[in-house]
Formats: sequence, C-alpha cells, structure tokens
Amino acid sequence: MSNESGKTLGIGLVGFGTVGTGVWETLHRNFDLISKRSGVEVEIMRIAVRDINKTRSEDAPVEKFTTDWKDVVSDPTVDIVVELIGGTTIAYDIVAAALRERKPVVTGNKALLAERGEELFALSLEFNTPIHFEAAVAGGIPIIKTVQDSFVGNRIQSMVGIINGTSNYILERMTDAGLGYEEALGEAQQLGYAEADPTLDVNGWDAAHKAILLATLAYGFTIDPKHVYVRGIEMVREIDIEFAKRLGFVVKLLCVVREHQDGLIEVRTQPSFIPRSHVLSSVNGVFNAVAVKGDAAGDSLFYGRGAGKGPTASSVVADIVEAALGLGHEGGHRGFLPYKKDGTVMDIEDTQTPYYVRFDVTDEPGVIAKIANELADAGIGISGTHSPVNPDNPDAEFVDMVFQLHTCRFGLLKDTLKSIEELSCVNSRPVVFRIENLG
Repeated sequence: MSNESGKTLGIGLVGFGTVGTGVWETLHRNFDLISKRSGVEVEIMRIAVRDINKTRSEDAPVEKFTTDWKDVVSDPTVDIVVELIGGTTIAYDIVAAALRERKPVVTGNKALLAERGEELFALSLEFNTPIHFEAAVAGGIPIIKTVQDSFVGNRIQSMVGIINGTSNYILERMTDAGLGYEEALGEAQQLGYAEADPTLDVNGWDAAHKAILLATLAYGFTIDPKHVYVRGIEMVREIDIEFAKRLGFVVKLLCVVREHQDGLIEVRTQPSFIPRSHVLSSVNGVFNAVAVKGDAAGDSLFYGRGAGKGPTASSVVADIVEAALGLGHEGGHRGFLPYKKDGTVMDIEDTQTPYYVRFDVTDEPGVIAKIANELADAGIGISGTHSPVNPDNPDAEFVDMVFQLHTCRFGLLKDTLKSIEELSCVNSRPVVFRIENLG
C-alpha cells in the first residue's frame, strides 16, 4: 500500500501483547484487501517490547524488535506510531514524542486520553498532527468515528452505554445463574474476561474513562475526571439482583452522557436498574452497546464485542489506515481536536432520576412509617415499598426493606438518607440504585 507519493508507509508498534499481535496478524492476513480498499500501503517497521527473547507465535523478524520505545519514534522509516502499552506515564511520553516528531499517533489508551487528553490534544494542535483512538472505546464497535464523522451534523442529545464487558459478564452471571459477586468475578477471571487485578473494571473507572472520551467528542471540550461521578459493581448483591427481577428490571453498569437545556453536560457511571423492555437490557456477556440520540438522526444503537484481540485490533488497523490517508494530504489534520474552550459538567447532586433504595432495618412496628415520614418531609415521593420474606428464616429480626422513589435531585436524596440512617431501626447505610428512564 502506498500514499500519493507511492511510498510505503512505515508503522511503529510500541507494545506487542494481545492487541499488538492482533494488529500484526490483521495487517498481514488482510494486506491485499486493505490496500485495494484504501489505496495506501503500510508495513510494520519497528516493534518495541520489554523482552526481545520472549517466545512469540507471530513470525515478525527479530531485527524489527527493540526494547527502547525511542528507537521506534525516532526511526526515519516509521511514519505512524501505535501506542499499545497502556498506563498514563510512559505512554504519555511516547505519544508526546511522536507528536513532536509530527508522526500521527494511534492509541487504544482510554485512561491516557481521559486523564491527560488536554495536554496531548494541545500538542496535537501545536504540531498539526492527529491522535486516532477508535480502539479506546467499545473495542471493535466504530463508535468514535460514528460520533465524530457520521453525527457531525447532529447535536448529540445523549449517549447511554454498556461499555465494560467484564462488569457486564459478572452482572449477567449474578442475574442468570444466581452467583454471588465474588463467585461471578472468579469465573470471569478463569475465563480470561477479567484481569488478575480487575480493579479498573469493577470499580467503574474503565467504563468512565470511555464515557469521558465520548463526552469530549460530542461536546467539544476536555473533561476533568474529577468532575465525573463513578461507582462500580462491587457493592451489588444477590438481593438487589432479585429485587430488580421482581420489579421488571435488570442491573447493568451504565454510562450516561447527556446534554441539558441549560448547556450543562451530565456524565456519570454507576450500576443502574434498566427496564427489561429496553434493548440495552439484553446486552449480555462481554458485549458492549451504545445508544446515541441526535437531534437530526434520532435514536441509533451500536452493538458488538467490546474487547478482545480481534475486535480491538480491527479498530487499531482502521485508525492506521485513517492516519495513512491523512499523511497523503498536506495540512490535513484528520484526527480530533477539542472545538470549545470550556464547558461545564453538571454537579452529580443536581442530576435527577427515580431510585431504588434498600434499607437494612430491624423488624419492628412502624418502620415503614418512620422512613416514609422522613422522605415525605423532604418532598420525595414513594412509588412502592417491598420487603421479601426469607423462607429459610421467616422470623428474622433484621430484614431488607425496599422503597421505590419518584424522580428527585440526587443531592436531596443523599441529605435525606443521612437523616434516615440516624433512625434507631436502620442498621446500616442504605443501598441506592438509579432507575433509568431510557425511553
């Protein structure tokens, strides 16, 4: 494949793990197809790895390997740098160095762009050199290009998604197989769906980083992660899963990005109750889905594998070709640049939804009335109350009492729950799930 000058464009890979080897395999397997479709030729020239002597199944020539990423960035035969090592420190140095060399960058590093994107996009503008990051969100789903290009004529009203496969798998197994959280997590790790250290997946931050990137694309300003509300699935228990079933919902780790009429942008990630009637409720296993609403296009749904060697490599290769096409056009910055100097993320306490709240209470007369009075005094409406009987222990002194609440400000609910916690009949901090209206 060649650009307008007829030159084969050189690719430098920094990282040759699961995704890196997938990129190598995809480029070699589909070389002719990519060349005919795009009209450009690319070849991997250098590969930076930690250990050159590591046994690899891929047939990459040993002379292409180095242990110093600087050899990749500075190599005159490398035109495009692909960063696949993860993290936010060395990866930052690699991307920044490539931009200063005016070499387009392809990365799947959502944490890097979510946390240090402001600096890197500034360098991208300064050196007129793009950063491509399709693989950073939702694996093989082309959601970045869709939001950036296909929806260019739309005002994005909302994006709601399930964009972490590990958490989605765990919640599915808790729902369908009745597993406890720890058991479901262990199964996910055994199957390779969860890392040995699953922290970023289960605490919500992997999904939140992706949501931040989507919000940045949709609304044009870089978003500080400190302003984003994030909760993970660690506190989801079997009893909440069962209540959700009884009430016609499923529990999903949901990312919500939404523009409000006052221009504030809502960005949050947390386990939520989703109506079984909504299409997102059927997104299971390690699959991802993003529902996008534009003022012109209306509602669209994007669904596919959110991670894995093949799907992520597919997105990286698409970005490599996009970067190669851009090199054939002088002055053409084909990546993303923030187009607004600033914007405001809505304070989480001002967001509003209905809620499910579970109280661990002492079974005594007047419990419901005491809690209901506190809610009424705050002006929070109640749509239903529920309390299951444990057939194995029907005379239990402590029970779980669930209240379904009407829509109210989250800050108001938090303040009210603090007062309710002080009641003698309430034994621990209430558990709260949002009930999402996705109609």
